[in-house]
Amino acid sequence: MSRRYWLLYPAWIAICVVLFVALRGADDPSRPRGRVLSNDAAVIAVRALRQEPQYRGYEAVHVALNDDHRRWIVLCDAVPHTALERAVVVELDARDGKLLVIRKPVH
Repeated sequence: MSRRYWLLYPAWIAICVVLFVALRGADDPSRPRGRVLSNDAAVIAVRALRQEPQYRGYEAVHVALNDDHRRWIVLCDAVPHTALERAVVVELDARDGKLLVIRKPVH
């Protein structure tokens, strides 16, 4: 009887491997379709900032989706960090990541 249970472990591992390979390229059902992911929004925002000479040393410190889910709001600060004294906000279209505006944060 213990021999039969011992065979369940390799069978379970084989099932997990098959599912891992089969679902490798599948969409994540917890993320809405048609929207840039937050990590990608941060990368896009920093890339847009670095095209401007005065923002070359900036990095993303926080990313948030606005209330209507249409824009990513990316807070960026200079490196080394300035306690947000030189911070800027980059707004991106949530669907395609298009740059909407670069502005100072509202206090």
